[in-house]
Amino acid sequence: MKIYQVGGAVRDALLGLPVHDRDWVVVGARPEELSALGYLSVGKDFPVFLHPQTREEYALARTERKTAPGYHGFAVHAAPGVTLEEDLGRRDLTINAIAQDEAGQIFDPHGGRQDLQARLLRHITPAFAEDPVRILRVARFAARFVDFSVAPETLSLMRQMVDSGEVDHLVPERVWQELARALMQAQPSRFFQLLRDCGALARLLPEVDRLWGVPQTPEHHPEVDTGVHLMMVLDQAAQMKAPLPVRFACLAHDLGKGNTAPDLWPRHLGHEERGARLLKGLCERLRVPTDCRELADVVTREHGNIHQSMGFGAAAVVRLLERCDAFRKPERFEQIMLACLCDARGRLGKQDCAYPQRERLLRALKAAQSVPSAEIAAQGQARGLQGPRIGELLRQARIEAVAQIDSKDL
Repeated sequence: MKIYQVGGAVRDALLGLPVHDRDWVVVGARPEELSALGYLSVGKDFPVFLHPQTREEYALARTERKTAPGYHGFAVHAAPGVTLEEDLGRRDLTINAIAQDEAGQIFDPHGGRQDLQARLLRHITPAFAEDPVRILRVARFAARFVDFSVAPETLSLMRQMVDSGEVDHLVPERVWQELARALMQAQPSRFFQLLRDCGALARLLPEVDRLWGVPQTPEHHPEVDTGVHLMMVLDQAAQMKAPLPVRFACLAHDLGKGNTAPDLWPRHLGHEERGARLLKGLCERLRVPTDCRELADVVTREHGNIHQSMGFGAAAVVRLLERCDAFRKPERFEQIMLACLCDARGRLGKQDCAYPQRERLLRALKAAQSVPSAEIAAQGQARGLQGPRIGELLRQARIEAVAQIDSKDL
């Protein structure tokens, strides 16, 4: 029995990057041998074990044979006779098919180190085309390793996979998993650009794909093209280290512009409500988590109003805060503001622009929160008021509080 460290840990160590997760492959062993050593069996589709102390994953060397379309359409063969080279050969990219033994010796049968030096993402064998998830993984690696390029032959193979319909068999959970991880990379725009280049974006995220070629008013969007703007917004979110819900909201905020009738271009009146409807369908299809879904819905509906809010009076500001549910969820409102800031700066020449709307609205929220709501409710009840009438008293007090901070600024 021989044990090798494999995959991303070896790759990242060779690149001089921090190593967070370690995976191991065991050659020449049977499941019962690892169980006898105290390893815990956790694999459902193939033999995977957790180390009794480190809890790191140890998988028996295996080969795979395509039996049906999609991610799960494989027959797995794990046996003591499967070699290290055979196990590495079933992986996606050469840079992920490097192994290291316990003595530190590197095994690189597919030229992974050479591709690391060349900054190249290249598939190992034509078997790459058997797993549609690999399209998403390559795009995600492109978003993470921003100085790497995709080998022309790999891009060609990805296009063939899309044309053959293999990508249509991806399950929603896996698409969301890879999308979420890609959004958190250093340059998310590269993920979407590569999916466009191979044709996969139109199949997986048609709501996003149709934004390219849609013009916007140049006085607000010097970059003009909505798809280009979207990529700039996502990369702004990455630069600001925004959390996933904010990045997803950035991705979704302009979906409605893809449904504007061309004879109305470059104006996009009503795109917020159209975008909210498209967002709902996308979230249901990909089973997007609630926190991402809810934040994106508010940003989609209200980002235009937030951008224009410097011209709002105190009453309009309070109504905006209410629509954003800012009084119940102030932390989420801060995320809404961050998404709008990314939108404002995701424009040609606007990367460092001031965004006073954010400061004013957060200050207005703080002032409105300072209103003694319990005291006002008690006073209203003493006057015989109930329900909506008390709510109106509270709203009026909040408007007065916001008006006071505005008057001080003036």
